[in-house]
Amino acid sequence: MKRPSHRLSQRAMAFVLAGGRGSRLKELTDKRAKPAVYFGGKVRIIDFALSNALNSGIRKMAIATQYKAHSLIRHCQRGWNFFRAERNEYLDILPASQRVDEVQWYQGTADAVYQNIDIIDSYDIDYVVVLAGDHVYKMDYEVMLREHVERDADVTVGCLTVPRAQASAFGVMAVDDHGRITEFLEKPANPPGMPDDPDHTLASMGIYVFDWQFLRELLIEDAAHPGSGRDFGGDIIPWIVKNGKAIAHRFSDSCVRHRPDAPAYWRDVGTIDAFWKANIDLTDFDPDLDLWDRDWPIWTYSESAPPAKFIHDEETRRGLALSSLVSGGCIISGTEVRNSLLFTGVHSNSWSALDHVVALPYVTISRYARLKNAVIDRGVTIPEGLVVGEDPQEDARWFRVTDGGVALITQPMIDRLGA
Repeated sequence: MKRPSHRLSQRAMAFVLAGGRGSRLKELTDKRAKPAVYFGGKVRIIDFALSNALNSGIRKMAIATQYKAHSLIRHCQRGWNFFRAERNEYLDILPASQRVDEVQWYQGTADAVYQNIDIIDSYDIDYVVVLAGDHVYKMDYEVMLREHVERDADVTVGCLTVPRAQASAFGVMAVDDHGRITEFLEKPANPPGMPDDPDHTLASMGIYVFDWQFLRELLIEDAAHPGSGRDFGGDIIPWIVKNGKAIAHRFSDSCVRHRPDAPAYWRDVGTIDAFWKANIDLTDFDPDLDLWDRDWPIWTYSESAPPAKFIHDEETRRGLALSSLVSGGCIISGTEVRNSLLFTGVHSNSWSALDHVVALPYVTISRYARLKNAVIDRGVTIPEGLVVGEDPQEDARWFRVTDGGVALITQPMIDRLGA
């Protein structure tokens, strides 16, 4: 097929599925959906999918929300309000609003697209890039769009290369020598290997490219089928694998790297341990995820905040941070901070110490507190003298402690300390 001269992203839209609860993040998603969870000191998880789309040249986007969407909607209204309709740019937020049936919310990922067919029609586009809004990665969707067109595919599925021993947690693909998907398996006990690497498997990223008219007709047919689960991974993709042409696109081919030898970085920060580790990894000397890359920036709502401030320089009372990320508005007052990530507006007070701590916005650390291996939810006030991370059994009495030894601290948990 002849390679098109224009950018396919100009004829594409991004449909972001952002309704997931993220229940494995426990109390971090009590007030917000998983895509709205904070990450990296400044951004929200959904900013990665939206930034990838924007940087790829896509200027039409829709975000389907459902579970506890207020925080997510407010973030998008504040941070992603620069699209201009007169330039043919759009970002629509599509809450589950019973548009098809008075009792029917979004029944599945495919149903979220089906219920908004009329809105997508109004965009006048040729291709739809369906994205999960809850993963951390950098990817050029234009590369995937081009493969989709050049291979004349009915669907192109973004795929990670994972060891077979770890693939049972994913939807995985069996492919032939040309990358055509021959079988789609949901969390199989014995995942298939790849033709060129039998020790690894291709796992779905939850990223799909379709020709819009093809997907439109398929969604209408699927909605009329009473036995369908209305899901891309469970219904739509397996049907195309069996009856059409499904192509596997390897993430390594379109991953945006900050250096040629950097690994293809993708993370599902869906557990407290994974969330903590991915944030702490950013404190490494040369992290695999580069948030400083001006060529592929992660856009977000940038809250107006003064520079971070470090005060006191005495032998036992020194405000310092080593191998740490400290955001604007933070005041490190006589606190020793090591290998930690502090979001906007964190205030820590004298004679306290933070080690491998992820503190979400506007946390206050009182004097003499010692915290290690912890995630602190937004707005929590740590009381004077609290020690976390030195006695796992004592920590577990008051806080949620993971299998990996990370303590999640929320304000209700703190309040129970004094009850």
